[in-house]
Amino acid sequence: MSTTEKSVSVLNDLIEINNDRIAGFEKALADIDDQNIDLKALFQEYASQSRKNSQELTALVAGYGSDIETGTSISGGLHRAWIDVKSIFGASDREGILNEAERGEDAIKAAYKEALTEGNLSADAVPTVTEQAEGIKSAHDKIKALRDLAK
Repeated sequence: MSTTEKSVSVLNDLIEINNDRIAGFEKALADIDDQNIDLKALFQEYASQSRKNSQELTALVAGYGSDIETGTSISGGLHRAWIDVKSIFGASDREGILNEAERGEDAIKAAYKEALTEGNLSADAVPTVTEQAEGIKSAHDKIKALRDLAK
């Protein structure tokens, strides 16, 4: 597999996990009650962050003339199904919401770390992925701090 093909594969995986993140935050937004209204703005911001990330990654993949992933990953679908089950049982307290959000942030943070450390990205993709990884880490740290406060 060529460097370009490897890079496209990694970038498409990142597009998928950003799409998973958007869907996860949108699901959380629909389930958040007025008691946790402050989380809505934060989750909307992070969903927008992932939309922007996906657009930037899509532009990189398109630049290679390759096919672009537009869906969500299978594991992301399972993650959202877990959120659905949790909401059925009424686990919508602040700590529970933030625990689940942090779990999702752990997954995307790990995907970005792997993308940057495995050496499969082309040189022109590294700056974009690095910048996005920093934004993801910042979001993760914010959600973790809020979760710790909610305990």
